[in-house]
Amino acid sequence: MKKIKLNRENLIKICNKISVPLQVFGCCVLYFFIEAISRHSLMKAWTFMTDRPLVFLYNVFLIFVTSTVVYLFRRRCLARLIVFSFWLLLGIVNGVILMNRVTPFTGPDLKLMSDAGKVMNKYLSAGTLVLIIAALALVVGFQVWFWFKGPKYRGKRNWIIDLSIIGGSIVLFVVSTNLAVSKRVLSSYFGNIAFAYEDYGYPYCLAVTLFDTGISQPNGYSESLIAEIVDSEGQPESSEESERPNIIFLQLESFFDPELVNFLNISEDPIPCFRQLMREYSSGYYRVPAVGAGTANTEFESITGMSLRYFGPGEYPYKTVLSEKTCESIPYVLRDIGYDTHVIHNNEADFYSRRTVFPMLGFDSFTSAEYMPDVTDTTETGWIKDHILTDEILKCLESSENRDYIYTISVQGHGDYPAEPILDHPEIRVTGAEDREKNDYSWEYYCNEIQEMDEFIRELTDTLSEYPEPVVLVMYGDHLPTMGLKTKELSNRYLFQTQYVIWDNMGLEKEDENLAAYQIGAEVLDRVGIHEGNIVRYHQNRRNTKNYQKDLEVLQYDMLYGKQYIYGGESPYAVTDMRMGTVPVEIKAVVEVSDGIYHVTGENFTAASRLEINGEVVKDAVFLGTTSLMVREVELKRGDELAVVQMGDYSAETVLSRTGTIRYRE
Repeated sequence: MKKIKLNRENLIKICNKISVPLQVFGCCVLYFFIEAISRHSLMKAWTFMTDRPLVFLYNVFLIFVTSTVVYLFRRRCLARLIVFSFWLLLGIVNGVILMNRVTPFTGPDLKLMSDAGKVMNKYLSAGTLVLIIAALALVVGFQVWFWFKGPKYRGKRNWIIDLSIIGGSIVLFVVSTNLAVSKRVLSSYFGNIAFAYEDYGYPYCLAVTLFDTGISQPNGYSESLIAEIVDSEGQPESSEESERPNIIFLQLESFFDPELVNFLNISEDPIPCFRQLMREYSSGYYRVPAVGAGTANTEFESITGMSLRYFGPGEYPYKTVLSEKTCESIPYVLRDIGYDTHVIHNNEADFYSRRTVFPMLGFDSFTSAEYMPDVTDTTETGWIKDHILTDEILKCLESSENRDYIYTISVQGHGDYPAEPILDHPEIRVTGAEDREKNDYSWEYYCNEIQEMDEFIRELTDTLSEYPEPVVLVMYGDHLPTMGLKTKELSNRYLFQTQYVIWDNMGLEKEDENLAAYQIGAEVLDRVGIHEGNIVRYHQNRRNTKNYQKDLEVLQYDMLYGKQYIYGGESPYAVTDMRMGTVPVEIKAVVEVSDGIYHVTGENFTAASRLEINGEVVKDAVFLGTTSLMVREVELKRGDELAVVQMGDYSAETVLSRTGTIRYRE
C-alpha cells in the first residue's frame, strides 16, 4: 500500500475533498462560542446545546448556509474567514449589548446604528472604544495579509457541484425551517424577545427580527370586516363641549418603584411624591412593550394607541413604517378639535429618528435639547437632568390661546448604572445587591437619580396646580431599568410593567386600574369627554370585549399596510409642518467688536446655535446667553447673508433649523 506523504499540499487536497463536513464542524464550533458570548457563560452555552440539540443544529445550519457563498471563490479560506468573522462580530455585539440592557441585538438595531454612536460613550469607556477599534483594525489587517499569503483553490472548478451545494443548502434550509416551525421546535412569534433568544438561539432570532417586519394581513381582511368592526363599537358618543383641559403626557426614563425589588434594602423611599400621587389620583400598573430598553416603542404605543404585539419581533415602527407614512394618533385627533400639539425631549433631536417621525404623528412643534437654553446640569453619566422640562412645558402651554397636548420624554433615569461608587454624598443608600453584576452602587446611583426625578415631579405638579387653565398630567415609566432583573425578583412578578398616575387640577374622580401603554391615551380622553378618532373610539368601546385584540390587529393593518377602508380608501392625515422649538430662534444684528470677532444678537439662542455666513456654518461659537453669541476668526463683508442655525449631531453637521436671513451692514 502506497503511503501518502502528509505535506501542506496533500493536506490541502484532503481538506478540499471533505470541505463540506469540515465547514459544518467549523460552524458548530463558531456557533457554540457565539452563544457563549451572548449568554456570558460557556456552561450556559453547553447547557443550551445539550438541552435543545435540534435548535442548536438548526442555527448551525443557518450559519452554514450563509457560508456556502465561499464556493463561488477560489480564495475559499479567506472567504470563510470573512464570513466567520462577521458572525463572530455579531455575537460579540450581542454580548456587549446584553451587558448594558435586557433586550438582545435585533434586526431593527441595524437601523439604529447611527443612534448607537451617539450614546456609545455613555456605556463604554474611551479606553474600551480604543481597544475595540484596534481589534477591528487587527482583524481587517489579518484578512488583508491572508489575501496575499493564504491558500487559494487551484483545482478545476466544477460549477455544477459548487452551485448544487449552495442551492441544495438553501432549499434544505427552507424546508427545515418550515418543518421546525410547524413542529414547534422554533416559533415565529416572540412574546418576550429576550426569552426567545435564549430558547431559539441568536442567529435564528436575529434573522426573524431582521426580515419579519410590519403587520401580516389578517385572515378575512376585507372592507366588510372593517365595517363590522366599526359597527361593533356602537353609536359614536359625542364629545362633550365643556371646557377642555390641556393634556400633558410625561414619559419618565426607566422610572419605576425600586421597592418592588425583593432583594433590595433602601435607606429611604426614593419616590415619595409619585407614591403619594398614586394614592390620591387615578393610578395602576402600566404594561409596556419593552424592558431595559426600547423607549421609542413605549412612546409609539402611548401616542398612537396601537399595540406592538402585531408588528415584527423587536421592530421599531419609528425606523420602518413611520419613516414613510403618517399614522393616526392622539395628536392628529386632538389637532382636529383645535388643540396645538407639542413634543419635548431633553435629548438630541435625531435620536430614534424622532425629528423625522414626529411630523408623521401629527405634532406641531418639537423642542429637543438643542432648543433648550441651559442643558449644562447633567448626571454623572452625561444625561441631561429632567428639572429643565418644567419651563419647557410652561412655554408650550403659553405659546398660544388654544388648548395644548404636550408629550414630554425625559432622559435623566437612563443607564448605564455604574458598578463603582461615583456619587460623592448619596442621599439614599442601598444594600442587598452585593453579589450581582448590577450591584449596590448601581442601584444606589439609580435610586438617587429617580429621587431627583421625583423632586422634578413635585415641582411640576406644584407649578401646574397654580396654572389658570385645566390640566391633566399623565406620568409613567417607559420601561424597567437595565438591571438584569428576573420575574421572580419582583413582587408584582412582571418585567414588562411600570406604574402610572393621572394627576389633574380639575377634580377628576379617582379610578384605579391597570392599563397597557396603547390604552392610556383613549382612557384619558374618555375621562375628559373626548371621543374622537378611530383607534380612540375603538379602545373606549371595545376594551374587555370579545375579539378585542383580534380586531385591533385588523384595524392596525388596515391603517398602516392595508387599503385604508376605514378612511374610505385614503388617510386624511397629512404630514405636519412641524417647527423645531416652541419659541422661534431669531437673528437681529451682527456687530464687529474687534478684528475677526463679531457679536450676534437675537432671541432664543442656545448652546447649539451657530452663525451661518452665505450658507456656510461657522462651527465655533460662544454662547453668551439666549440673546447673544460671539464668533471669532471670521471676516464679514458688506452684503453677506447671515442666519443663525441650530446644530444637531455635530459630527454629521446636521442643521435642524435656521432663522430668516439678514444682510451684514445693510
